[in-house]
Amino acid sequence: ADMAVDAPMSRMLQGDVGSGKTVVALFSMLLALESGYQAALMAPTEILAEQHHRKIRAMLEPLDVPVLLLTGSLSAGARRESLKALASGTAPMAVGTHALIQETVEFWRLGLVVVDEQHRFGVRQRMALGDTGTRPDVLVMSATPIPRSMAMALYGDLDLSVLDELPPGRKPVETRVERPGSRKSIYRFLDKEMDAGHQVYLVYPLVDESEKLDLRSATEEYRRLSEEVFPHRSLGLLHGQLSAAEKETVMRAFLAREVDLLVATTVIEVGIDVPNATVMVIEHAERFGLSQLHQLRGRVGRGGDQSACILIAEPGDQARDRLKVFQSTTDGFQIARADLQLRGQGDLFGTQQHGKDPILAFADLSRDEALLRVAQERARSRVGEDPELRAPENRKIRNLLHTRHQEKLQLFGVG
Repeated sequence: ADMAVDAPMSRMLQGDVGSGKTVVALFSMLLALESGYQAALMAPTEILAEQHHRKIRAMLEPLDVPVLLLTGSLSAGARRESLKALASGTAPMAVGTHALIQETVEFWRLGLVVVDEQHRFGVRQRMALGDTGTRPDVLVMSATPIPRSMAMALYGDLDLSVLDELPPGRKPVETRVERPGSRKSIYRFLDKEMDAGHQVYLVYPLVDESEKLDLRSATEEYRRLSEEVFPHRSLGLLHGQLSAAEKETVMRAFLAREVDLLVATTVIEVGIDVPNATVMVIEHAERFGLSQLHQLRGRVGRGGDQSACILIAEPGDQARDRLKVFQSTTDGFQIARADLQLRGQGDLFGTQQHGKDPILAFADLSRDEALLRVAQERARSRVGEDPELRAPENRKIRNLLHTRHQEKLQLFGVG
């Protein structure tokens, strides 16, 4: 309905891991094509862009709709051909990375922009793709469930759609909490899974050893596991300090089943789809927020086989209560609500911790959802009646906005 009106759509689609957001995006893109426009989907990494391209191209094959892929690693010749196709309109649909928003890229008639894993892009990057002359509809997608109240506060400029169920037949991931003394039996379980031809993840909170924190690190454990525990297996190491090319190489090897066990940090929490991976082990699970644990758990259970998520945690009353909540449900929105109540109004994406710098000065996101909804409706109504807030009763609001939020207003192109 939003795409059928004259004003450009600005909508956020929130959906749990594996809920089918890509299918919703695909139908939206086809609607744009049927109306005589182009559509583009932007993903934060080359692997994720290639994954979307592969999936969408396979779905559209019976319709004979070409899907162009544009990433930074294309050869100069292939890039020239792609840019020509986008500018002439012979490429109706494009999937890519931030390569889609470089100055050299011109679209013939862009009608819809879909941005996947939207919090991985800066606002300026998202706006650059929307600033193409035709004022396209914009659909941003996120697989990080956050409570509706927080979504309203963080993304008040976007209408909100929620996919809150999983496709039929998807098996829930079995989740269990283990103490550190259980590692040997856990390793035996991982060996059995790999014997059956499956792949596994082992996640750590740190890249390297720390003098201040007595925690296992990905780098040290990768060495130990390779030499002492799984010398007969192929192991890979993935963390945020690797270059983009090194990360791509490791993930491609994992996707190609050349790596049995991937030792990693939370760099793997978003977007990677490896249906053959059936076990996720998270060390020092008490150090992670519930929503982050949920994102990590979402890396398994993506194929037809029963999958498991094993949390290794130090005993402690508070940690045990939090992890019991996580163990009891696979509903990402329920987990996000619990995380909000336990951790306060800090950023659930992990850039702020434990309620520092609250998003709102007075309202409580876990308590005041109804009030926030009324406030948002009133604000939209007022802007709808007086878009530039020139009326005498609105001038005070206009002055406050310019005083407090000048940079943001400029960023969004608001005068």
